[in-house]
Amino acid sequence: MRASRLKQSGVMLAIDTNLIVRYLTGDDPGQAAQARALIDNNEVFVSTTVLLETEWVLRSVFAYAAPVIARRLRAFAGLPTVAIEEPAVAAQALDWMEGGMDFADALHIGKASACTAFVTFDRRLVRAAKTLNAVPVGLP
Repeated sequence: MRASRLKQSGVMLAIDTNLIVRYLTGDDPGQAAQARALIDNNEVFVSTTVLLETEWVLRSVFAYAAPVIARRLRAFAGLPTVAIEEPAVAAQALDWMEGGMDFADALHIGKASACTAFVTFDRRLVRAAKTLNAVPVGLP
């Protein structure tokens, strides 16, 4: 069944990256209209992995700058029909991304908040994380 034909009153639908990208960019007018109709008229769930991939597509394919991506993803997450997995973690990661951190790294650190430390070989990440009020990030 095609997503555009789904009409699920009272049911939450998990959506893929491509729907969000079409919704935010309108790069394919036909699919953008289908994405808008589905998202605007149904409760939709966006997993952290879909959010991560959406940021990557907007950055690498569309060449959007971090502040533009953050603004668009925040606006999308604020839609009344959209539920984001771990919204506080996603919001914090968007803040850190706007401050210059890679979004994936920001999500990794945000999701590690219950841990003692986040360990990496990425020295640049260790330096960037020193300014965060988050789990300590260090080398092994």
